[in-house]
Amino acid sequence: MRRFWLCILYVVAGLVGAVEARPPVAPFETDEQTTRTTPIDRLVADRLKRLGLEPAYPCSDGVFVRRVYLDVTGTLPTAKDARRFLNDRDPDKRRKLIDHLLDSNQYVDYWTMKWCDLLRVKSEFPINLWPNAVQAYHRWIRDCVRRNVPYDRFVRQMLTASGSNFRKPQVNFYRAVQSRKPKEIAQAVALSFMGVRPETWSEKQWAGMAAFFSQIAFKRTDEWKEELVLFDLEHAKSEEAAKTLRAAVFPDGTRPDLRPGQDPRMEFADWLLTPDNPWFTRQIANRVWYWLFGRGLIHPPDDIRPDNPPVNPELLGYLERELVRSGYDLKQLCRLILNSATYQRSHISPTEDERGAANFACYPVRRLEAEVLIDALCQITGTTEQYSTIIPEPYTFLPEDQRAVSMADASITSPFLEKFGRCSRDTGLVSDRSDLTTAAQRLHMLNSSHIRRKIESGPKLQPLIHWSRANSDEAIAELYLTILSRLPTDEELQIVKAYRKSGTGRGRVLRDLAWALINSPEFWFRH
Repeated sequence: MRRFWLCILYVVAGLVGAVEARPPVAPFETDEQTTRTTPIDRLVADRLKRLGLEPAYPCSDGVFVRRVYLDVTGTLPTAKDARRFLNDRDPDKRRKLIDHLLDSNQYVDYWTMKWCDLLRVKSEFPINLWPNAVQAYHRWIRDCVRRNVPYDRFVRQMLTASGSNFRKPQVNFYRAVQSRKPKEIAQAVALSFMGVRPETWSEKQWAGMAAFFSQIAFKRTDEWKEELVLFDLEHAKSEEAAKTLRAAVFPDGTRPDLRPGQDPRMEFADWLLTPDNPWFTRQIANRVWYWLFGRGLIHPPDDIRPDNPPVNPELLGYLERELVRSGYDLKQLCRLILNSATYQRSHISPTEDERGAANFACYPVRRLEAEVLIDALCQITGTTEQYSTIIPEPYTFLPEDQRAVSMADASITSPFLEKFGRCSRDTGLVSDRSDLTTAAQRLHMLNSSHIRRKIESGPKLQPLIHWSRANSDEAIAELYLTILSRLPTDEELQIVKAYRKSGTGRGRVLRDLAWALINSPEFWFRH
């Protein structure tokens, strides 16, 4: 078995690194034109030309179908879906698949998870929204994603909301700030909607912005865990409030014209959400690019400052203009990026120059998120997971068929999610999620009883593993489609057949193959 694993790993892992100029590498690349050239591609090509760098080949259909399912829905295609796409001869099939996935419920679940990471949707310490509020907040975010609410309206509803945290869920944006002081609220707003980190600005700048959030009141009710978030009109009439408001300054240095009794959050929202305000549009255009590529044009995407410029200012400017033109339609921005040749390039870099990856000469390789990985393992094997929290109120356990990406509360977890770096949602920073690959993760996938039980007794794998024609090419191909969303190469088929001839028991051939593929870099990583 060790010899078989090493052979498979050598074939797969040996194709994931950088190589010198060469013909397309099967099964990951093609030399066929897969999509029309878009303005995105022209702007990326101009940048690469100035740097003297060549772009990667287009990715193969097998790579694309897996990539776009993962990036849009956080799920793997089924073997049936992958085979259908691979056999489809329609030259427009990639665009049609993108449209289909963007309209799916899986897209809604996965992109809701992304927003919940950014907006700190968590019931327990240090956020302390509490379970009922988490459920209400998650439902509201999910409904906004499902209805494709324009991004400027989505943000305005959070910035200007008042009411009960149960009945006006968007007020939980303010409750998710740990100290609830004006300065910390201002920093949460800047981080979430402007991509500015707390350490980036001076105390004077934060004081000027904090004034806009100085008249928010938090009041308890008689209902368990209910809290009202309000504009404190009584306080707004005081001389102290008037003095604070006189110190209000927008981040661009201009001063507002605030009237007594006026909720200053309204004025700030009007300033922030103006289409020509680069603070707002630049941040979300860059973040959507980051969500699809794993790397922002400004990177990290939550560290936007003058001395951290975009690698391609022209491209970021184009995305900003398109976003404004579409009425802040984030789904349309995704569609624009996904249909570009830049997104559909191979992960195999044609150069070892680090500037190639930073300028998107190839698709960035990165590990699957913890939730996506465990959902993929459950989908492949037909097994379930148990998620729970030690806090007994009132969602201690979730149904075992619950997808990890659709869980509302970051306080509900599992040992697997913790080990694989699930987002803590403690700060709203991208660093709340770890994409590092550790020895403990490797050992868990290779040797744990958890993964072994899924492979050996998973109801979806068993018909494949114990197929009456278990040594046939068809059975091997089906297993590859199920796990890697592609067909095996001739070389891989020969490796499996050689392993069969080595004397391994007939029932173990496909079980060992499944184990090897699940432990391959090709399964672990987006590519």
